[in-house]
Amino acid sequence: MVIHEHNAKQIFSVHGIPVTEGDIAATPGEAEVIARRIGKPVVIKAQVHVGGRGKAGGIQFADDPETARVQAEKILGMTIKGLPVHEVLVTTAEKPITESYLGIVLDRNAKKPVIMVSSAGGVDIEDVAARTPEKIRRRHINPVEGIHPYQARGLAYYLYDDPALAKQAADIMLKLYGVFDECDASLAEINPLIANPEGKIIALDAKMNIDDNALYRQPAIAAMRDPKTEDPAEAEAREVGLSYVKMGGSIGCIVNGAGLAMATMDLVKRYGGEPANFLDIGGSSNPQKVVTAIKIILSDPKVRAILINILGGITRCDDVAIGIVEAFRQFQPAVPVVIRLAGTNETVAAEILKHTGLPTAPSLDEVVKKAIEMSREQDSTQERGK
Repeated sequence: MVIHEHNAKQIFSVHGIPVTEGDIAATPGEAEVIARRIGKPVVIKAQVHVGGRGKAGGIQFADDPETARVQAEKILGMTIKGLPVHEVLVTTAEKPITESYLGIVLDRNAKKPVIMVSSAGGVDIEDVAARTPEKIRRRHINPVEGIHPYQARGLAYYLYDDPALAKQAADIMLKLYGVFDECDASLAEINPLIANPEGKIIALDAKMNIDDNALYRQPAIAAMRDPKTEDPAEAEAREVGLSYVKMGGSIGCIVNGAGLAMATMDLVKRYGGEPANFLDIGGSSNPQKVVTAIKIILSDPKVRAILINILGGITRCDDVAIGIVEAFRQFQPAVPVVIRLAGTNETVAAEILKHTGLPTAPSLDEVVKKAIEMSREQDSTQERGK
């Protein structure tokens, strides 16, 4: 789960990381009131879950409350990379002397968190890695021991020659790891981490991604989820207990079990197709889950064929078949579907599907090949219809 900058700054502040003063506004009038309360020049920042806000016009400066109102009016309602802006953060404008990058992310290959710092802050770290990788310093963190003060000091002195600044930066690094660990984060990032003219190190921006699997023990953070910024299909899937990730291809995949879902998508790629999504219905035998899964797949206009691949264990194939029949009764989809149901009650499932006319396949390879074939036929049909 991704949270907004103002939420991340709230968490940082609780953990003792210095952040700029500010508050959230949903209207230009609220932005003016906040700017008046701050009493200094402010920056108005669009609260959307994408990078590149500044380049898109989503970050504006204001020297007085009246200008803050005007700038907020410009930003509220604009769309940045397909996401509408519903709120802005009105926060103190700083004049940094230096801008650095500080981030902690989970390195899945090393199975450890890795802390990264760079003197090239204020720009995407991916660009720095691609163009000037020598400007990035990394250190893996033992998840049992955490980050040691001497490790933080070594990284801090890479960023700052001034001992006073390096001491502050090291303290922030230790606290940022505390945030990362205690909040079950997969990413905790400050970009830029600035030194201001008064000699203070401040987190000018804040970004956090939280492990969805740990949200059950992070209720306060889970409450920060903003449904307005999410893909409607992904939000609907989460509400009914489906694991769904949109991927942009043409083969809609409905599978039970994450491992089987990954194997199915791998085969789709191997045989020349492109998966439209990852969708795991899990171990449930609830037919309604299948109905919802098909509804979600059909909401994607790029889908040209639906591939249903179920290996029944806990999941009963007959319940899945009942869900398929009900979904087709309700939605009457125009896109073709191919089905593989193997395992628990597969014979009963075959009887249920017998009179539907829906094609089936006996193996994983065959169901994937058939789905790709049907997808290409759909593309050809649409091309002829133009």
